[in-house]
Amino acid sequence: MAGQVSGSVMGEMMKHINETVKKGLLSRYEVFLSFRGEDTRASFTSHLYASLQNNGIIVFKDDESLQTGDHISTSLPQAIEDSQISVIIFSKNYADSRWCLDELVKVMECHRTMGHIVFPVFYNVDTSEVRHQTGKFGKAFQSLLSRASVEEDVSLKWRHALGEASGHSGFVVLKSRNENKDIQDITEKITNLLDKKDLFIADKPVGVDSRVQDVIQRLDIQQSNGVQFLGMWGMGGIGKTTIAKAIYNEIGRNFDGRSFLANVREVWKKPAGQVDLQEQLLYNIYKGTKTKIQSIDSGKIILKDRLCHNRVLIVLDDVDEWEQLDALCGSRDCYSNKKMNENESMELFEWHAFKQAIPTKEFVGISKNVIMYSGGLPLALEVLGRYLFEREVKEWKSVLEKLKRIPNGKVQNKLKISYDGLDDEYQKAIFLDIACFFIGMDQNDVIHILNGCNMFAENGISVLVQRSLVTIDDKNKLRMHDLLRDMGREIVCNIPRKEPEERSRLWFHEDVEGVLEGQTGTKAVEGLALKLQGDSVKCYSTKTFEKMKNLRLLQLAGVQLDGDFDYLSRNLRWLSWNGFPLSYIPTDFYQGNLVSIELENSNIKVLWKEPRRMKNLKILNLSHSHHLTQTPNFSYMPNLEKLVLMDCPKLSEISHSIGDLKNILLINLEDCISLRSLPRSIYKLKCLETLILSGCLMIDKLEEDLEHMESLTTLVANNTAITRVPFSVIRSKNIGYISLYGFSRHVFPCFRWFPSTSSPSSFVSLDISHCSSEELSSIISNQLSWHINHLKSFPN
Repeated sequence: MAGQVSGSVMGEMMKHINETVKKGLLSRYEVFLSFRGEDTRASFTSHLYASLQNNGIIVFKDDESLQTGDHISTSLPQAIEDSQISVIIFSKNYADSRWCLDELVKVMECHRTMGHIVFPVFYNVDTSEVRHQTGKFGKAFQSLLSRASVEEDVSLKWRHALGEASGHSGFVVLKSRNENKDIQDITEKITNLLDKKDLFIADKPVGVDSRVQDVIQRLDIQQSNGVQFLGMWGMGGIGKTTIAKAIYNEIGRNFDGRSFLANVREVWKKPAGQVDLQEQLLYNIYKGTKTKIQSIDSGKIILKDRLCHNRVLIVLDDVDEWEQLDALCGSRDCYSNKKMNENESMELFEWHAFKQAIPTKEFVGISKNVIMYSGGLPLALEVLGRYLFEREVKEWKSVLEKLKRIPNGKVQNKLKISYDGLDDEYQKAIFLDIACFFIGMDQNDVIHILNGCNMFAENGISVLVQRSLVTIDDKNKLRMHDLLRDMGREIVCNIPRKEPEERSRLWFHEDVEGVLEGQTGTKAVEGLALKLQGDSVKCYSTKTFEKMKNLRLLQLAGVQLDGDFDYLSRNLRWLSWNGFPLSYIPTDFYQGNLVSIELENSNIKVLWKEPRRMKNLKILNLSHSHHLTQTPNFSYMPNLEKLVLMDCPKLSEISHSIGDLKNILLINLEDCISLRSLPRSIYKLKCLETLILSGCLMIDKLEEDLEHMESLTTLVANNTAITRVPFSVIRSKNIGYISLYGFSRHVFPCFRWFPSTSSPSSFVSLDISHCSSEELSSIISNQLSWHINHLKSFPN
């Protein structure tokens, strides 16, 4: 606190502080400074205050934060409560101020009740003098007691607060030392206490601090000239990004500017990505100043010119080419990241295996043995820990025996323990299929395909997620860590070592092309993917598939097949052929077991020349088939659940047989610009949940029969000619989202709520946010009376 305030200004101070509290402005302070003004205001305190502010810390200092006239005694307690840390500057005359001592009592009260952080600074006084009120500090305290009428209980509160505060870890400042260095050290400690980190590190950052310090020791961050560069090298999953973020947070404030560029490899490959990275680098360092860079070479010159005049910290994450370093900083020294030591490995493993830092007694010894074989890889520790969670000791011992048979240098083999521990061969096969073919695909689609292979996919994928072998993102796509993916593919290739034609799954271009060109495929092959990039198309004979009798998964792109399609396996469940070159599927191609047909960007005009019975077909996707003129007879695919015909510009009508799809869940006809109407039979679909008509420019109405679609929850028809919503939509019991806007003069996008006639608490979401006032008037005049009449029918 900054000493006393004259009585003539107290009224104005009281008024200001009360207004500040009412506005909630005091909550913005991070540090509260308590000090004796006549001792330190013009020197140490003002310098510390400036240092804290320069480091981005918001400080409450009464003679700076409050205007003249505030009443300190009733207002500062709120400021203390709204701060995270109180810095108490004990000077020789601190205890001579009643207000300073009352302030201290409040600080210690907040510490005990709210977890408020106390940081004492002993400015030219000894800690024992403050604790026991002796020496010069004690004389000042006795001076206050002798001249002021202080009750005994108040005096005891002051003494207790002084003793308690002096026991906290703080900092001693002596005149004989470098005061500027002391202020810098205090600022750094307070910054750490506030945990002012810009980047999220990890929920359980075990072992991070020691590695951060190891790297920092290799850097002389106090140097004023020259360029330093340090790279971290190591396999994926070892924690390089986590450590880089922690280093950035730890030392970043010691520089004039700083920049953390994430996902460099991914951004680099995008159009203009290289220049974008250079521009982002400058933007970060120079506090939001935008610099336009014309080319990567000019960017190098600009970066060299700008950065040589400042001390800056640059962290580049996920770099995989020297060219990236040349373009962004131009140096090439490297540092290999250390593995976790035994204690760190134990701590991380225990959090996942036991959900606590200390295992039960019976698991202590065996936990150490498991960790011995983890190789210090965080990902391996996490996967193993989650796999062993809630398992019995005898199961742990079994796993340990497996670990002993696995070479220490094979990280993928260590990860394979979780694979080996899967419950059955179905789960293992599902894992391998995902690793080789299905990463990034919709979970529901994959479940259909794998169930078609009799694999019990719902349970299998659930187990894989529980074991941390597979994840599902917020778009319901299947994801897998690169190391786990590589481990799965290594299992296919090397356990035992097999030639490509003898492997169960083929996905690597050279292997697949070798098998197709040499016609060496065997019955061992269950899945094959060949996705060629660019405009080049390769042609292979269908005879190459003659011996692949067990082929169930086939994914092609940029490939043509010539010959008799009867050679293809009758066990196919998944056919994904991007750029299918034929105008229809050949009649000699047996498709009776297919679960999913995906022929995007195809030359298909009609799916089949003759109707085919497809009782197992669940998914049909002919999107971007620009020659498709008609849909198949849906009566022959009674179990279809997903129909996607996006961007089929020549498709002018939908077969009335679509009404026979009793199990259909989704129909997507987006951008079928020649489609004029929907068959009335479509409104018979009781299971349909999602109907997408956006971009169907010729469709101008929806029928009242829409209410018969009992399961419909989502209707999206943006950029159509539809001018009104059928009243039956309002009567629907289930529909929750309707979006119709963009093309017609009358526009109705989503989120305006109207009650359903079935129940006042049932709602339909109808957004009118894009409507002009004239359009709103038209909508309201045409439909408001109808709503009023039906609202009258609600029971009171």
